Amino acid sequence: MTDDSPTASPAPPPAPPHPPLPSRLRAVLPDLAPWRASADFRRLWLAGLISSFGSFLTFVALPVQIKELTGSAAAVGAIGAVELVPLIAFGLYGGALADALDKRKLIVWTEAGQAVLSAALLVNALLPSPTVWPLYVVAALSSALVSVQRPALDALLPRIVAHDHLPAAASLNALRWQVGGVAGPALAGVVVAYAGLGWAYGADLLTFVVSVLLTLGIAASPASHEATQPSLKAITEGARYAWSRKELLGTYVIDIAAMLFAMPLAVLPFLADELNAPWSLGLMYAAVPAGAMLVSLTSGWTSRVHRHGRVVVLSAALWGTAIAAAGVSGDVWLVLLFLTLGGAADMVSGIFRGVMWNQTIPDELRGRLAGIELLSYSVGPQLGQTYVGGVAAWQGVRASIWSGGLLCVGAVGLLALCLPKLMTYDARTNEHAVRLREQRAAAAAAPAPASAPAEG
Repeated sequence: MTDDSPTASPAPPPAPPHPPLPSRLRAVLPDLAPWRASADFRRLWLAGLISSFGSFLTFVALPVQIKELTGSAAAVGAIGAVELVPLIAFGLYGGALADALDKRKLIVWTEAGQAVLSAALLVNALLPSPTVWPLYVVAALSSALVSVQRPALDALLPRIVAHDHLPAAASLNALRWQVGGVAGPALAGVVVAYAGLGWAYGADLLTFVVSVLLTLGIAASPASHEATQPSLKAITEGARYAWSRKELLGTYVIDIAAMLFAMPLAVLPFLADELNAPWSLGLMYAAVPAGAMLVSLTSGWTSRVHRHGRVVVLSAALWGTAIAAAGVSGDVWLVLLFLTLGGAADMVSGIFRGVMWNQTIPDELRGRLAGIELLSYSVGPQLGQTYVGGVAAWQGVRASIWSGGLLCVGAVGLLALCLPKLMTYDARTNEHAVRLREQRAAAAAAPAPASAPAEG
């Protein structure tokens, strides 16, 4: 019954039809919870940002220098082939090392090794007559160091970030890479053209030095009590676990297929010349990470997605479509647009692959599975460089790009049909995700042991 007496309280005003603007923005903008909660995550994030900035300078400078010294698209594409062998040889073993040794020490020493390699590139660039073979040697050694370091980085993340913060941490880590990926190549085009290759390599060396100093401040992260010593048996155990998880296996093969056929970076210097726009080379290299950055800056929605496998498949297909469109386009601005859209699609795929990995893989296997992950997202691009360089030498630069994009779409569609567990994956009900979530919740509720001081 309605109270019509004069003493009745006035009815509350109706709720607004939409949440206020700040709430809507918070739902879209990146979640900074991992940054606020973990000092080690902040240090690792800053170290990665600084070193990735310099690495992208070298990422542009190295193929440009090989192009200048050889004039061959195949020679530039061969960088991928040179990097592939150490990537495979050290990737799986690096994962075993990450499970058995202190992860922070592995990160520090491999970062220091990258600084030495940057110094070697600088010395070669300053010679009166630089030679080609040191460029390939450095590329191979750098690939080996990345193969050892990357599993340790991936295995460390779930230890320094709360379980529920892992999607946000994946987005923030991607954003860190993208900032360097946009600024580094864009600046590298100017630096290489007007200051010389030596300046690019010198800046890369400096960023690695700063990164090492930051990483030294991270707390030690020793192996768990259940850790298996590095051996072929340990590597096989990790591979057997990966094979048993068909939804994880799907994330690996989808990414390999996408990067194998639709990775045009090796021929971008030739595409820029063919479009009569050599000034656009740095922008082309920056376009893919720029698209990825747009996704990371609006990644608040990712924590509300649960069917990660479907998004991985759709995003990989959109990546191939965008790359095919870039190959068909004859206008440099359209090429830049499609590369940007491709980068956005690839970033969405990368976020949800990482979330699936981090939220379902047990800690004692994390390093070895990270080694397999490294192969999945690195072997494809390395082989892709060789593939696109060879096709460009045979059929032309633009044909190598658009045909690879179409092959990517076809391969992703076929794999999706063959991988029903990937398509039905749901983080709310997957047995591995539920088990790990419960384990981490129990560990968080237990009394925390006294913190050990960081070792030098």
